[in-house]
Amino acid sequence: MEAPATDHRALCLKCRRPRAVCWCDAVTRVPSKTHVVFIQHPREFRVPVSTCRMAHLSLPNSELHVALTAAGTPALEAVCARPGTAVLFPTEDAADADTIAVPPETLVVIDGTWSNARKVVVNCPLLSKLPRVAFRPDAPSRYRIRAEPDDAFVSTIEATAIVLEKLERAPGRFRPILTAFDAMVERQLEYANSNDHRTRHVRAKARNTVRVDPLAQLKDASGSLVAVFGESNAWPMDALDAPGGEPELLQLVAERLSTGARFEALLRPMRPLAPNVPMHLDLPAEVLLAAEPREAVFARWRAFLSPGDVLVGWGRYCHDLLAHEGQAHEAFLDVRARLCQLHAGRPGSVEACAGRLGQALPEGRGRAVRRLDAVVAVTRAALDGRAADALSPLKTKARR
Repeated sequence: MEAPATDHRALCLKCRRPRAVCWCDAVTRVPSKTHVVFIQHPREFRVPVSTCRMAHLSLPNSELHVALTAAGTPALEAVCARPGTAVLFPTEDAADADTIAVPPETLVVIDGTWSNARKVVVNCPLLSKLPRVAFRPDAPSRYRIRAEPDDAFVSTIEATAIVLEKLERAPGRFRPILTAFDAMVERQLEYANSNDHRTRHVRAKARNTVRVDPLAQLKDASGSLVAVFGESNAWPMDALDAPGGEPELLQLVAERLSTGARFEALLRPMRPLAPNVPMHLDLPAEVLLAAEPREAVFARWRAFLSPGDVLVGWGRYCHDLLAHEGQAHEAFLDVRARLCQLHAGRPGSVEACAGRLGQALPEGRGRAVRRLDAVVAVTRAALDGRAADALSPLKTKARR
């Protein structure tokens, strides 16, 4: 039987784009006098070619929040209450950036479609009361991969660069942050052209019309499978005191399915722990801070693996974390993606799938151990022909 084609794309953990179209190498950081606070509408957060995160990474004096309102977020409430704060929002009563004598110390920039941005500002009393700033772009947007409804509409990063230059009376100063924007546009166009102008969703639809077994590669590698799960020290995007850099691997657990041999390790963090990491990992902060040196863990990890091993995980996050740490392992299968192909839908969380199989997950040893047990249970079910049991609620729903 023909093995199913795969379309997995390794992600950059910094820009959160597929590495084939990653734009991190083109980011130019430019300091600003104005403190910029980005509020990104949750729908825009899911748009692959949104430029808000790019603008945030390009401006050291900025912060990014994903929210529908400023109310309920202490950091945003403090920003709105701070004297000298304005919001970039083009209405009739907005002050033209070219004519403002005393520029705002803090500028709130809403990232989203015009309709969504308007709802964020108008429906939030804290934001709606702020002075408003507007500008008129000198040229149409260079956003060639996303159509704008009018010449006056530009991308978030273009708008930020333009308005900062006007407010700080610094023509050309912030144009370098558009280097990453131009690189992203060019790479997206190049990638689309190299794939015959078809999106991966169109290719996936065509691929799924071929009757193949999505679990074939998993079954072929059954004697070499090593289930793996990893946790990271990842700071929230809107954390004001977040250190730079990509998330770092903090916990690595694995099990060789053929023998049941286990690998468990905590890695000593190189950066300060994100505030919620101990809670999410179900491990005390003092235990994490006193963990094993990273090189010692990686030496044990390399000794644990054997030639020909195939890692299997739930999603590709652990795979990408290992690659970022210089421990890339090319032979990798994503069991979640295989179940999606099997059912043509989303299987839910790995714990939910394991629960449908009757797998009891251990408490008190950390979230990673529970999720590894769940990955092992689901993978074994897939190999034994019981994958449908893990998906049964979804299959029932699909038949309605």
